[in-house]
Amino acid sequence: MLSFIQKLDEAKNTHMEHLEDEIINNGVQGALTAVQFLNSIKDMLSGGKSKTNITVKWDGAPAVFAGINPENGQFFVATKSLFNKTPKINYTNADISANHSGGLKDKLEVALKYLPDLGMKGIYQGDIMFSKGDLKSQTIDGISSLTFTPNTITYAVPEDSDLASQMRKASLGVVWHTKYTGNTIADLSASFGVDAKIFKKTKQVWFDDAYLDTANSATWGPSDVKKIDSKINQIQGAIKKTGKFLNELSKDVSTFSLAGLMKVFFNTKIRAGVKLTDTKKLVKEFEQYYTDRMMKEIDSKKSDKGKQKYRDMQTSAKKELKKYKNELYFAMATYLGIVDAKAMVVSQLEKIQGIGTFLRTNDGFKVTAPEGYVAIDSSDGGAVKLVDRLGFSHANFTIAKDWVKG
Repeated sequence: MLSFIQKLDEAKNTHMEHLEDEIINNGVQGALTAVQFLNSIKDMLSGGKSKTNITVKWDGAPAVFAGINPENGQFFVATKSLFNKTPKINYTNADISANHSGGLKDKLEVALKYLPDLGMKGIYQGDIMFSKGDLKSQTIDGISSLTFTPNTITYAVPEDSDLASQMRKASLGVVWHTKYTGNTIADLSASFGVDAKIFKKTKQVWFDDAYLDTANSATWGPSDVKKIDSKINQIQGAIKKTGKFLNELSKDVSTFSLAGLMKVFFNTKIRAGVKLTDTKKLVKEFEQYYTDRMMKEIDSKKSDKGKQKYRDMQTSAKKELKKYKNELYFAMATYLGIVDAKAMVVSQLEKIQGIGTFLRTNDGFKVTAPEGYVAIDSSDGGAVKLVDRLGFSHANFTIAKDWVKG
């Protein structure tokens, strides 16, 4: 089903793309696969058969990798630097001290001490949600809660609950979401979705998987299905009118290509908290953004040769924009259509109750949805993010974090 889906660095889960960005990354095929994903999720939410599973995207930090190195049989912990050209793999506290510092070092030492007790067979990736010192007792919405804020979102569990009791006894909290297989670290291949029941229970580590139980809890009725079908039909109509341009766009996604700067353009809008609705206006704004950004880069170069390189890139891109002016409009329409359809899906998934999630503000805590969700194709393990980018992503760009990297 999913030809475009995350095979990152030969299937290493170091980054995951937003559903709508796949039209930029993979042209028509990316757009069509996004539609397939939306149809599959629609089937799931309306009670039909579906190859798609949904997991909650927990807002944890840092990412942690743990398990048995297939090259030597030793247990290790690591961060995403596991996939560096020269991997940073930690078998001992001395390794951790040599490779890391600060709060990251402290959390990895706790992970190395207690994660072997889970009896891992293989290598797994998760998000650290808390260590002992991160847990706080706070009153939120009138409820005494045990809270932790690993990144942007504050998670709150009622103090008198069994879950809070388990967390309070633990030295570390982790949510697991990805498994890796391979004969060497360099050859590891990721499969999304981990069933936490495979791990041994230990009081020192609170852990969970990210799977969301959608059965009987998030069902769409006929009117909801009709609404998203209408939106999907609009998307498919737009794809037919922009195919050649999308394929040309996806041929080069480097930083100063049209595709590269289109991604930056959308992220700039998100940082500013701008809701994207007017396709015609968006086309004009992107054309102006591209011109301004390229002129800034040209002006920053000292040599004539350096300036000419970017002038040539700009000239070539402007020819493309002129040639595909009508197709650019429908590319933007496709993008916005996928964003709208995704919002319908996310809105429905947010009705499923889980651990309380809040954002810190100057006036206290504000109720928020989870960071987002991950849609996983059960047939090949590929996945994409389903995130309310005007909600979580905007907050993630703008809210100060407790987490300090090291």
